[in-house]
Amino acid sequence: MYVRTTKRENKSGTVRYLHLAHNEWDPVKGRAVPKVLFTFGREDDLDREAVRRLVMSLSKLLEPGDALAATAASDLEFVSSVPFGGAYVLDQLWRRLRIDQIVGRVGQPKRGRRRDMTATERVLFALVANRALAPSSKLAAAEWITNDVHIDGLAETGEQPCYRAMDWLHEVQDDLEKQVFDEVANLLNLEVDLLFFDTTSTYFELEEPDEPLARNDAGRRLDADDVDDNEARQAGFRTYGKSKDSRDDLPQIVIGMAVTRDGIPVRCWCWPGNTSDQTLIRQVKDEMRDWTLSKIVWVADRGFSSAANRRYLRKGDHAYIIGEKLRSGSPEVQAALSRQGRYQDVGENMRVKEVRISDTDRFVICHNPEAAERDRHMREQLVAQLAGLIADTDKLSDFKRGDRGKIADKPGLNRYLRATPAGKLRVDQAKIKAEENLDGKYLLRCSDPHLSAEDIALGYKQLLEVERGWRDMKQIIDLRPVYHRLEERIRAHVILCWLALLLIRITETTTGKTWPHIRRELDRLHLGTFTGRTGTFQQVTTLTKPQRDLLAKLDIPAPKQVVSLQPTPR
Repeated sequence: MYVRTTKRENKSGTVRYLHLAHNEWDPVKGRAVPKVLFTFGREDDLDREAVRRLVMSLSKLLEPGDALAATAASDLEFVSSVPFGGAYVLDQLWRRLRIDQIVGRVGQPKRGRRRDMTATERVLFALVANRALAPSSKLAAAEWITNDVHIDGLAETGEQPCYRAMDWLHEVQDDLEKQVFDEVANLLNLEVDLLFFDTTSTYFELEEPDEPLARNDAGRRLDADDVDDNEARQAGFRTYGKSKDSRDDLPQIVIGMAVTRDGIPVRCWCWPGNTSDQTLIRQVKDEMRDWTLSKIVWVADRGFSSAANRRYLRKGDHAYIIGEKLRSGSPEVQAALSRQGRYQDVGENMRVKEVRISDTDRFVICHNPEAAERDRHMREQLVAQLAGLIADTDKLSDFKRGDRGKIADKPGLNRYLRATPAGKLRVDQAKIKAEENLDGKYLLRCSDPHLSAEDIALGYKQLLEVERGWRDMKQIIDLRPVYHRLEERIRAHVILCWLALLLIRITETTTGKTWPHIRRELDRLHLGTFTGRTGTFQQVTTLTKPQRDLLAKLDIPAPKQVVSLQPTPR
């Protein structure tokens, strides 16, 4: 396809006409002949603005890099094209939260000359953007920053600047987290009356765990001068523990996160891999106490439901909503489940019933009809499988029957198995009936006398926001694998993931769209580099309507079309 010129002679002279044409093969003539597709009219009357709009409209059908090359002037050389939109939006949010200013002021010496943190701040932002856009090792991240993305104020970097920035981040973690939370709370007007806390673990492909070192109650490594042999506990950072990824065979660390009811992560923690959940929430409450928060209702799952934890969370003006283990056999749980009463519908697939069995705590039974049906279906499958395994075992010898009865390693089956006084194997019908009473139910304990049963149930249901945070950390931000050996670097890596999750959640809650969708759309906004006789410039591709809509919802200005211009020296 090309522009064809024809000439005509009239009284005023020669007139040139422009046509859009392409060649077609003519089998009769045995050659290609031109075919006019569109006539632009006289060359001297050409509507060049209309032509420009046509070219821009057609360029939207191309990939961003091809579009820039196609629309560039003929005397320009198209050098490169890199994704621009994702990093641009994250950088705008980073600056709106004033994280760039926070990095510049935390960790500064109290006396003497202040350090210039501009370079460190840009590297830190680039590492956070890497977790959100293209998670990789720090070496690969340095390559990505240098060659595959545009980071404002950081044309290139290396592996060592990334490591130095991470080491500094580890040193100032507490102060930085506090100031970031203050900015986020003020900007978004966060509701922090409910704080959701949960833990997860992440494993490491190691042959041996880390060497045990003296640590304080918070799991931090102690210096030799601070070690008290009577109080310090010995633990390696990456060590064996109860894995939440079902990888007890590999060393791990434990990670905790506090999240608001809107899913905004406000702080994260790291502990050695063998740390028990039962003691962690007390440390978390103590460390959040200095953040000048108003009354907080702590929401946690049944892994934190010990009596000691409940007493600790009630201190001050705080309260809690904690899940209870239905099968714990405790007198309180049995009393709550045995109480009669009507359920109240509080939402889709949710019914609640409050029972009074304590002067200090309130108990709410929640029932999900859909979950109850799933529980019934799964139990029927397990019982059928168990019945098949123990069928005809009465005819076996005691030895072989005992071998058939070893099903403890089969999840769920042992719960419904019983043995008669004669040693015969039977399906436990009483246990099945007891389990039917628990289908689709969970029990909540709350110390706040003012919350309604509905608020308690819905508040606990929002604990799913933390679980969604863990899922995104592991599947979108790629928390694992962790390409680090030193404890300080591992802790800094977790902070980078937390900051990336913070920016992602703000983007999602503001736009109402998921981050993978937002990332795909923004990555289509490219930055092209052109060079010519007069210099080099960088130009952004034309915004599409979905991209304009995203920027409008986030209240982020459209980027300048020409990002940089460098004239050729004379």
